[in-house]
Amino acid sequence: MNSGSVGDMRILIENSEYWLRNNGDLAMLQVTVDRLRARWPHARIGVLTDSPALLAAYFPAAEGITVFDADPWSRPQLISKIARVLGPRVVGPVALAHLRGRVWLPQKARGARRRLLRNLFPQRPVPEELASPRPHVGSMRAAAEADMVVALGGGYLTDADRAQTLRVLNLVEHAGAHDVPVALLGQGVGPLTDDDLTRRCSQVLPGVSMIAVRERRRGPALLDRFGVPPERVRVTGDDAIELAHTIARADLGTGVGICLRIAGYSPVADAAARVVGQVVREAAEHNGSPLVPLIIAEYRNQDRRSTLPLVRGARSVVPPLPRFVAPREVARRVGDCRVLVTGAYHLAVFALSQGIPVVAITSTEYYDDKFLGLADMFGLGLTVVRLDDPELETKLRAAVNAAWEAAPNVREPLRDSARAQIATSRAAFDRVHSLLLDAVSERA
Repeated sequence: MNSGSVGDMRILIENSEYWLRNNGDLAMLQVTVDRLRARWPHARIGVLTDSPALLAAYFPAAEGITVFDADPWSRPQLISKIARVLGPRVVGPVALAHLRGRVWLPQKARGARRRLLRNLFPQRPVPEELASPRPHVGSMRAAAEADMVVALGGGYLTDADRAQTLRVLNLVEHAGAHDVPVALLGQGVGPLTDDDLTRRCSQVLPGVSMIAVRERRRGPALLDRFGVPPERVRVTGDDAIELAHTIARADLGTGVGICLRIAGYSPVADAAARVVGQVVREAAEHNGSPLVPLIIAEYRNQDRRSTLPLVRGARSVVPPLPRFVAPREVARRVGDCRVLVTGAYHLAVFALSQGIPVVAITSTEYYDDKFLGLADMFGLGLTVVRLDDPELETKLRAAVNAAWEAAPNVREPLRDSARAQIATSRAAFDRVHSLLLDAVSERA
């Protein structure tokens, strides 16, 4: 734990996406940094990332720490100071090119060598340097030397993201071993059935000072199964709600928003994708509305590759936002919609927080849980349609039409629900504030 003065207080944020290419994660990070800075204006806020320069461009009030830093709490380098001035539009393309060469290509090379050795010599153990990732010396030291560790929300405590689940649990355990308090905020927990992951959750999570979950449908019961004391669990809603709610426009939007997520953890058949495109184009044409393509996951152009083809041929299309924009700009573009069709969870958060109804399209239990938990928190305004439903076209068209008609009536109830969740989330953050005060007092 840091032994410096209160003015040199160190708060480490475990950011759930180190490349800073997911606008939902960026939104949660923005809210968290703003809250910490408001309460502790002179604290040092470190954020784990693969790109300190891009982190500085997005969040000038924070400091980027890489997992390989030998001295993680050293003062920011000149390049980070310059990046704060230039901003993400300028820094982003350069940072991304650097990450591809320094992080992505070596990872791919190690994976290829590991697979080759296993195929050629199936009985021979793979060399240690290839069998497991390089030890995260920088993140471990950063946690041990912090006054508090905050693990941001995300859908990573789940079977669908084994590597990140273990990474976070290892960091949390390491911080606890050094008497550093840990708070997990805005977490989506589950589905989680893997024996190794559940065992690690049961070993680590009961020692966490506080866990705030973004939904009450599954998370609290899972944490209870892992042995987490119920008094340490809070149901708060998603932290990104606050960012989207504060920039909501006064009137109804007119567009039909669309985002289709296709990934290994969210497979979508070609036929289903064609149906989605056909239905949203028809809805926009019928209502005389523009189609609004929306992007959350920018990593390797994930959402762009699957979403932009769906709007081709539409009568009116709003140009997609460029890469490396602030998450508020994405939320503001969502606000131009009257209805949103999305396979990306955080776009649904952005929409509901502003009073916009959502049709959520999903193909896995993982996304079922995400969207159903969100629907339960808001109470209305979100309809889930399975992409593998034999009656997909009929059900999706009906859901979009119903959402369009309901938009004026659900607007204020959704905004009221957003305000209630923001208040609950802020109350939980007050608890984080108290934990940090206690840690500083004990250190003094």
